[in-house]
Amino acid sequence: MKVDAIDDRGRFADSAVFCPPSSSNAKDVSPGVAWSKGPPKTRSYALLMMDPDVPADLGLINKPGTIIARNAPRMRVFHWVLADIPPAITAIPAGVESPGLVPGGKPIGTTPYGLRGTNVFTSFLADVKGMAGTYGGYDGPCPPANDVRPHRYIVRVMALDIATLGLSGSFTGADLERASDGHVLAEGRAVGTYSLKPGAVK
Repeated sequence: MKVDAIDDRGRFADSAVFCPPSSSNAKDVSPGVAWSKGPPKTRSYALLMMDPDVPADLGLINKPGTIIARNAPRMRVFHWVLADIPPAITAIPAGVESPGLVPGGKPIGTTPYGLRGTNVFTSFLADVKGMAGTYGGYDGPCPPANDVRPHRYIVRVMALDIATLGLSGSFTGADLERASDGHVLAEGRAVGTYSLKPGAVK
């Protein structure tokens, strides 16, 4: 599979990032994703983009005078949750799941490319004035500027043996994983990294 926002060095483009450097002319544009057709019994696809490198102590994020160590405890969050992708679709064009950053979030629910769930910014920005809302579709990387560890962003596309996972409303990436358990016929992955900390080491 191919994610067009991941360059030859394995780094996410600034244009696909939720909080890129101020020098970026565009931000939070969803990447184009393409994958091979699934096995003959494929009845739908599902897509997830997950960051497994978020500091477990959220109080450390961008805290003045604090550097988050590479070995600090981590947790995972989801940046893109898309279920019930029709079996005839094997590519999602760039920009269709997010043409740019939308304060308050993009809508969840049915789209031509599947059923959108909620991403991490629904909870992360819940108490931020002017930004709180339900974030559906794609919202890109936003690693802490004080984190030594570059964050990995794992994009998964799963071929499923059922046409729908039966999800609805504000379902999450974890909900999608549970619903797809036992139904995955094949899977493709791509991994990109991103960091806002100068000199961060892989």
